[in-house]
Amino acid sequence: MKVDVFLSAIEPTDAPNRARELAATGVDGLFSFEGPHDVFFPLVLASQAVELDLMTNVAIAFPRSPMHMANAAWDLAGLSSGRFRLGLGTQIKPHIEKRYGSTWSAPVSRMRDYVGALKAIFHAWESGERLNYRGPFFTHTLMTPNFTPRSLAWGPPPIYIGALGPNLTAMTAEVADGLLVMPFNSMAHFETVTRPAINAGLAAGGRVASDLDVVAEVIVATGDSDATIAAALKAVKGLLSFYGSTPAYKTVLDAQEYGHLQPDLNQLSKTGDWLGMMALIPDDLARRIAVVGTPQECAIEIHRRFGAVASRVCVYFPGYAISDDTIAALASAIHETAPGGTA
Repeated sequence: MKVDVFLSAIEPTDAPNRARELAATGVDGLFSFEGPHDVFFPLVLASQAVELDLMTNVAIAFPRSPMHMANAAWDLAGLSSGRFRLGLGTQIKPHIEKRYGSTWSAPVSRMRDYVGALKAIFHAWESGERLNYRGPFFTHTLMTPNFTPRSLAWGPPPIYIGALGPNLTAMTAEVADGLLVMPFNSMAHFETVTRPAINAGLAAGGRVASDLDVVAEVIVATGDSDATIAAALKAVKGLLSFYGSTPAYKTVLDAQEYGHLQPDLNQLSKTGDWLGMMALIPDDLARRIAVVGTPQECAIEIHRRFGAVASRVCVYFPGYAISDDTIAALASAIHETAPGGTA
């Protein structure tokens, strides 16, 4: 199983040096996310500094036109010699409308159309055939030689989608190249919701399991001592409480029989009581969603949950300091652990 980590550069200009430091830990890839900075710029700089795989995780699709997204992805694929994967996400309605000032409607249908538009644009650029895409949300029918980039020796960048709910997960399995399993997840939710949706989507698209790259995303609380692991677990509870406050994620809590926490978490989030939210997350729930322990223990648990289905894992270390030596130990342990979850 390959290992991807967040390109944790404070500013985009820090990306090359941080990418080199992370490459030295033995990880296989780096990902960016749509946070305080643009999701593409750090990867542009990293592409010239390291030979690692690169991925947006995720670029929010709906505020950008498919043509804008296609240009950015195509150029990053070229800059990285084909090591770039385009990870897309829908976000949620308040962010799309109130933060991005864009349009929210029918997210599953809109994302399906978005992927179709991207693939049509990529095909036109690669083949030289006329661009003629007409979907329910997006139309692209004009592409002249002046606006056509050169074809890529590595082919178009693959399209991955971050999904949690069964409808978006099934659609992803039907039409996309890869599925990013959302980090706020658990083995129970994966087995009862995600895996059946993957199978349904593959069947609907006439595809087989090897047609879809499944990438596990895992929140990890790790360290080199009991004290550092405990501190990491406390920090992880902050992220879990934030996710749990969102109605869309209640399905994960329900799978663990903790759905009753969601209304309380939501109410506390509206008053900004972040410490109160953290206090509502019991250790038992945190350990079912996150992976907690030494690097070796975390590696075994990651393989136990996802070793049979995932080709690689994106690991998150939210809200706590982790040394590069510990990242290296985790990456090595994941690489060396057998698919069945044994060292």
